[in-house]
Amino acid sequence: MATGKKFLPSFESLREYECPDWFRDAKFGIWSHWGPQSVPMAGDWYARQMYIQGSPQYNYHVRHYGHPSKFGYKDICALWKAENFHPQELMSLYKKAGARYFVAQAMHHDHFFNFPSKYNRFNSMNIGPKKDICGLWKATAEKEGLPFGLTEHLGATFSWWKVNKWCDTYGPYAGVPYDGNDPEYRDFYLDNYEHVNGQERDVEPRPWYTTNKKFRDYWLKVMIELIDLYKPDLLYSDGALPFGTIHESDDKDENFINGLKAVAYLYNTSIEKYGENRAVYNQKDRRPEIYRIGVLDIEKSQLPGINPEPWQTDTCIGNWFYDARQEFKKPGHIIEMLVDIISKNGTMLLNVLQRPDGTIDDETVYILEELASWFKVCGEAVYGTRPWRAFGEGVSRVLISGFREDKVEWNSSDFRFTTKGRTLYAFMMKAPENRVAVIKSLTEQDKVASVRLLGGDKLPFVQSFGILTVKLPQNLPTPYTNCIAIEFQ
Repeated sequence: MATGKKFLPSFESLREYECPDWFRDAKFGIWSHWGPQSVPMAGDWYARQMYIQGSPQYNYHVRHYGHPSKFGYKDICALWKAENFHPQELMSLYKKAGARYFVAQAMHHDHFFNFPSKYNRFNSMNIGPKKDICGLWKATAEKEGLPFGLTEHLGATFSWWKVNKWCDTYGPYAGVPYDGNDPEYRDFYLDNYEHVNGQERDVEPRPWYTTNKKFRDYWLKVMIELIDLYKPDLLYSDGALPFGTIHESDDKDENFINGLKAVAYLYNTSIEKYGENRAVYNQKDRRPEIYRIGVLDIEKSQLPGINPEPWQTDTCIGNWFYDARQEFKKPGHIIEMLVDIISKNGTMLLNVLQRPDGTIDDETVYILEELASWFKVCGEAVYGTRPWRAFGEGVSRVLISGFREDKVEWNSSDFRFTTKGRTLYAFMMKAPENRVAVIKSLTEQDKVASVRLLGGDKLPFVQSFGILTVKLPQNLPTPYTNCIAIEFQ
């Protein structure tokens, strides 16, 4: 889109969107997916699962806090203090760990806002921390020179939140309504009885997006408020473009209108600020005719090959909210995922888990420090690169099936490629034991001038037709994925 030209809230207009260079170049961002649901340190969706009798979260809640008719999620929110939250320390660490943009959670499905909102009294300035969490994050991101984004999970809240209207079906509290039925807190727990299906309890959050017009209009008002307050460089919706049905609603569906209005407002606000649009909008409908209004996001998975447009994987080192029981991903696994993603024109947004007081634990610090060491060696092959004509070679592939991120058993024939100028970067997904790397994807026209090891020296090589054979040193610069830079004539 031409500089300064405003977008209209339509697919036709918004498909003129061009992804800004800062996002194309960044490749790696860090996300703070953090809020009151971190308080129990029992993982994701606590605010919902605590109202589903028999679930692990319900059992924990009853035994630790009491029955949800007496001590509900509103009371959990009051326990979130963020008393040791030091955003500048964290942001400095995140930048050192390789992040080139930062994203904060504005609100989750729990309807608690991490910013002072005139539309919702259950926010971090009024309850719990008594801090503008989003504002503090933005200030520190700007100080470190990082683009700042926000995620919204509000679109799904109306139906997701139906379970707080239930009651136990057995036991000593059978038939006693949960606190979501209390009229005093109806504004927080929402008047969503239309999604409460009597005795037939559908524990799945269906539908993801409600048809309730009043809530949809509320969502749009909140999005405009959020954009006005923070003018984010990125806005992420946890689902399809609101309020269409993912992979089903076509671009003529009138259910998209509020979503289109929000995206147009985001971009036009960026144009007013910079004279051009530098904002990114993420949603999860994988159809090009839908995602072309912004940048496609894929949760805990990725694409099988190179996408012509930039895209993003959002993932985490463990569970989405801090879970004291869960094993975290190892640094090498995260790095391998990142390399595979960027070879396909993607970007990784990694959630770093915070405890309820705002701190990160020692294992998380270790992961970040290992990432920092790796980026120091291989960052040249990550930042500012573009996909090559092939994303890689070798037979090993990541598993693309739902929310699956299994570690791949790579072998020495597996490479992933990026490029910048006349340089081809070849990531060795597993260093060959004989220290001879053989790359087979070149052609006779790809005349190699020199080869060097990132973090090391120039390397001897032999080029025979399209095959490049490179002799590696015995000791490699990083214990994780190493990379060679191939300079063409």
